Amino acid sequence: MTPGQLALYHKLPYPLRVLAATARGHVLRQRRYGPESDQLVAEALERESWSAKRWDDWQRERLGLVLHRAATQVPYYRELWASRRRRGDHRSWDDLANWPLLEKGALRASPAAFVADDCDPRRMILEQTSGSTGTPLELWWNRAMVRSWYALFEARLRVWNGVSRHTRWAIVGGQVVASVKSRRPPFWVWNQALNQLYMSAFHLAPDLVADYLDALRRYRIRYLLGYTSALYELALGMLAEKRDDLGMTVILANAEPVFDYQRQAIEAAFRCPLRETYGMSEAVAAASECPAGRLHLWPEVGWLEVIGDEAGAEDGSGELVTTGLLNLDMPLIRYRVGDRGRLAASGGICPCGRTLPILDSVEGRVSDILYMADGRAVGRLDPALKSHLPVLETQIIQETPERIVVKLIPAADYTPEGGAMIVSQLQTRLGAVEIVLEPVDSIPRTANGKFQSVICKLTPEQKVFQRRSEFENLRMNQ
Repeated sequence: MTPGQLALYHKLPYPLRVLAATARGHVLRQRRYGPESDQLVAEALERESWSAKRWDDWQRERLGLVLHRAATQVPYYRELWASRRRRGDHRSWDDLANWPLLEKGALRASPAAFVADDCDPRRMILEQTSGSTGTPLELWWNRAMVRSWYALFEARLRVWNGVSRHTRWAIVGGQVVASVKSRRPPFWVWNQALNQLYMSAFHLAPDLVADYLDALRRYRIRYLLGYTSALYELALGMLAEKRDDLGMTVILANAEPVFDYQRQAIEAAFRCPLRETYGMSEAVAAASECPAGRLHLWPEVGWLEVIGDEAGAEDGSGELVTTGLLNLDMPLIRYRVGDRGRLAASGGICPCGRTLPILDSVEGRVSDILYMADGRAVGRLDPALKSHLPVLETQIIQETPERIVVKLIPAADYTPEGGAMIVSQLQTRLGAVEIVLEPVDSIPRTANGKFQSVICKLTPEQKVFQRRSEFENLRMNQ
């Protein structure tokens, strides 16, 4: 939505917001699910018992198809190989090792060049994301790919945990479903088409958490999906009020890592398991946690490489580079996702019985949480920095509760009006704080080549309360 459309939406009475959300939900449901969906889910579950050799054969066959299509029908890659041939380089494109690493900047600069010749982006589904690195991207999916993706989501998140897309659920996310200026509920909207209560991640002040918990009970929500930091805020509210009236089946954490203290608090509060997930909007890698606590990769989604370096010499960790296997119409080859991690040794079988490969660890998805003046914690701001904004990269720095500095690398089409739009988008989510835009030529990286997209410089006192200590105090007093 544009800022004007969003302001109009916020003025609607709640029943009309529900109608608007449900209408949008019908569009998404038709896009994500069809008559083939149940069969796709069943097939995904059946593949979980494949042998390692069968998975390797399947992936290699799919990889060959992706590489050939990319080299011959995708403009960006076709020109890459043509340029190599002109220079006398006759290495085969059938060998993945002969392909260069793909940077997000190249994808950001010319997204349409990654779409295959026989596809019309106007007939495809446009996905916009800023990702965990603050780099805005445009991605195109076809309907079959979308349904395959959501079938995997259904199988490996919902079915594994005893729920389905027909179960009443809630998501705590970055859509501004209520004005950030509001201090009165509702801070959510019911989407009947998806059986979904969409809850704002921007109103989780300590004195408002009880309203969220009441809404979860009133809408009879059976499982939650959301940013780990937001789930943790809800858990602290549950523990503080000693509530046990929600009856959750599972809690699914996405977009942020799960720390031990957060897992302990969330599972203690909701009295059900927490399952971690890993993925990105580019849909080139995904993983989900099984009941045995292992993070299983979804091999259908991508071919994952771990590029070793000196920092990972002892533990086998390295940069995660992946080649998408799901999206044949916009293939991303050897894409640098911006994370580090480590694969488990092959040959072992998880106690859960599934033979899917295991991602032993993931690093690099840690972004600081911002705190509003009234104590609200905001864990993700990527919806504010979607690809229609005229920037190449951004870094958000909170210096005081009332002052935010945004370092940005301007795109060629950057204008003062574009800068004003960035300020407006952030204030819509953070309230009446001062937003200072600081155009820069580059944003400093850490030793492993990454940078934090969000940095909070507040002292513990400025953050109003120290969440970890609060959980420890609550646990000791129970």
